Amino acid sequence: MLDWDDLRFFLSVARHGNLMTAAKELRVAQSTVGRRLASLEASLGVRLLDRTPGGYVATLAGKQVLLEAERFETGSLALEREVGGRDARLSGTVRVTCAEGVASHILSPCLAAMHGKHPDIMVELIPDLRELSLSMREAEISVRLKQSNQHDLVVRRIGVLGFGLYASPGYLEMHGDLDVDAGCPGHHIVAQLDDLQDSDQTGWLATLATRARISLQTSSHEAAVVAAVHGGGLACLARFRADREDGLVRLVTPSPVPDTGIWLVAHKDNMSNARIRAVLTHITGGIRALSPQLNPREL
Repeated sequence: MLDWDDLRFFLSVARHGNLMTAAKELRVAQSTVGRRLASLEASLGVRLLDRTPGGYVATLAGKQVLLEAERFETGSLALEREVGGRDARLSGTVRVTCAEGVASHILSPCLAAMHGKHPDIMVELIPDLRELSLSMREAEISVRLKQSNQHDLVVRRIGVLGFGLYASPGYLEMHGDLDVDAGCPGHHIVAQLDDLQDSDQTGWLATLATRARISLQTSSHEAAVVAAVHGGGLACLARFRADREDGLVRLVTPSPVPDTGIWLVAHKDNMSNARIRAVLTHITGGIRALSPQLNPREL
C-alpha cells in the first residue's frame, strides 16, 4: 500500500529538482528525503526520478505518478481547508508570507501587538521572495505587492506603498546633480531584482537614467538602502524605510516614482476560519493605520 507521506516527499523533489530544497520545504534532513523517495520507488517497483546534472527529472512512470499525486494532493488540501474552515476557535498557528522588507518593518510590529488581543494565536511570519502557494498550504495568508488573479483566492487591496529616488549626500557631492535630459551620465544605480520593488519602479529608473551604470544588484530592499547610504548610487526605495535614514536625500525628479499596491491574499476556503480571519483583520487595520508613513502625500 502506498504511503501518502512518501508521495509528499516525491512531489517535493519532483517540483524542486533537488533533495536539499525539498528537505528545507519539508523541514527534514536531506537523507530522510532520499530514504522516503527510495521507499516509494521500492513499493512501486519502478524508478520515478532520474538524477541529471541539472537535477532530478521525472521518468515516464514518474510523470504519471506525479499527475495522480497532484490530483490526490489537491483533493486532500481542499478537504482539509473545508474542515479546518469550520474551526471557530481563536487559537492555533497562522502562517503569513511576504517580502523581507514588509516582514521586518511593517508586519513584525503589527503582529507582535496582536498577541495581547489574541494570546492563543501563534503567527508564523515567513519572509520569502517566492509567492508561497496558498492553495498548497505553504501559507494561509500572503501580503503581496502584486495583484493575484487566481480564482480560488480572495484578494483585497489594503494600502499603497510609496517610493522615492534617493542617494547619499557624499555620493551627490562626488557625482553632481542629475542631468535627467542627458540620461544621468556619470551616475551609478543600486538596482533591485525583487523584494519590495517591482518592474514599475525598475522601468521608471531605467527610463530616467539611461546613461547611468548599475553598480550593484540585490534582491534585498534592506541591502539596497544600506548600499545607497554608503554611496553606492541612486536607488528607488520605499519611502517608509528610506525617509528615516539621515544618510539619504530624496531627490526631486521630473515625474514621481510609481507606487505599488499592498494586497492581502487568502484562500477562499479559509475565510470562515476564526483565527485566520482575526489575523487578516489585524493586518488590515495595522497597514491602514500606517498609511501616512507607507505612502506620504507630500512630494
